[in-house]
Amino acid sequence: MTPPTYSSAAKMALAQAQFFKQGKFAVVGASQDPSKFGYKVLKWYLNHDLPVVPINPNGRAIDNIPTLLSLSALPCASSYAISVITPPSVTRGVIAQAEELGIRHVWLQPGAEDAEALATATASGMNVIAGGGVCVLVSGSEAMRAAAKL
Repeated sequence: MTPPTYSSAAKMALAQAQFFKQGKFAVVGASQDPSKFGYKVLKWYLNHDLPVVPINPNGRAIDNIPTLLSLSALPCASSYAISVITPPSVTRGVIAQAEELGIRHVWLQPGAEDAEALATATASGMNVIAGGGVCVLVSGSEAMRAAAKL
C-alpha cells in the first residue's frame, strides 16, 4: 500500500498545528508600535492566552511585558516556537541563531522571509511555516484548534 500524499495546503496545516503543539512562543521583532505587525502578532498570542515572550534588541518592555534582547536570552530556548516579524536581512540571522539554539518550529510572518532564510531553515530540518501570505493573525486560531486534535 502506498502512503497517502498530501497537498501543500495539507502540509501547511500540519506544520501550523505542530507549531502550536510546542506550547511556548516567542515573537522576534515584537514592537511597541500598535500599528506594526510586530505588535499585532504579540497581541494575538496574548489575546489567545498563550505564553509568549517578546524579542527585540532595543530591550524596551511592551505593554509592561519584559522584552528579551535575543533568542539566546530565552531559558531553554529549544522548547519555544518562534514567530518572526523582521526584515529578511535580519531574519537570516534569526534563523541561524534559532538553529544554534535547537529551536525547531519557526513561523516566518509575511515579509520576513526570503529564499536564503527559507533554504537555511528548511535544510536544518526546522518545521517552517512561510510563504503564500500565511500569517498567524489569519490562520492562527484554526491552527490552534488543529493542534488540539494532534
